Amino acid sequence: MKKRILIPTDFSKNAWNAIAYAADLYKREEVAFYLVHAYGDSRSKIAKEKAEKELQKTLQHLEIRTIYSGHTYESLALDLLPLKALKKTIEKYDIELVIMGTKGQTDATDVLFGSNTINAMEKIRNCPVLAVPGNVTYQEPKEIVFPTSYKTHYKKREMQYLFEISRITNAPIRILHVQEKEILSDTQQHNKELLEDCLDGTHFTFHWLENVNIQEGLMQFVEERKSGMIAFINKKHLFFGSVFSNPLVKKLGLYSKVPVLALHDFRN
Repeated sequence: MKKRILIPTDFSKNAWNAIAYAADLYKREEVAFYLVHAYGDSRSKIAKEKAEKELQKTLQHLEIRTIYSGHTYESLALDLLPLKALKKTIEKYDIELVIMGTKGQTDATDVLFGSNTINAMEKIRNCPVLAVPGNVTYQEPKEIVFPTSYKTHYKKREMQYLFEISRITNAPIRILHVQEKEILSDTQQHNKELLEDCLDGTHFTFHWLENVNIQEGLMQFVEERKSGMIAFINKKHLFFGSVFSNPLVKKLGLYSKVPVLALHDFRN
């Protein structure tokens, strides 16, 4: 059975880049891609016709680019606002993963993630979201960094898509713990052991940074090692809000280089 992946598009360069990245990432897999354009709460026949025309152009560009043999594409023009369109498509087609650009048509240089991307990462709770920066061309990721505080336990099914991307790209998972204290508490140690059990069967290593805050530690780790992706479990928005809204991310320029995979805590 083919994997079902949703890719929203506003026909910007960032959106096209996410489509190309998704195709290359899953080039060896059987995938049904759903290209969705949400043109707002408009019943306008002209708006619908324009959206469908642009979607057909996107499909034509894909044919020129060369479609992988295991891939199929379906285009959908929906008269809904973006988040509602995503949720409706996910439900209707049993979508397993959303891949989208970090920004849309505005492409503001001082904005890290566009509002549609932030909304998707925080409010779509039943499937993961992979955000791809607009100037990132696909390369097999050298490694995937998974930051954790060890303050909560993870379930193997929460990390399913991290394991999958690691498998299809042969990228090892780097578990990164950033903490000012030198010693883990009993609870943290227990959760670390549970995480190790979850990771059984994958290629992974543990890493520890001391005397640095989580934002700086994560970004410097990824930049220095030239890691290819960051993955995290978004627990009640705490991680996303604290790390990816931080000015340090812009300062390091990392946002323009590394895709971010937002997984979800099934207990929320």
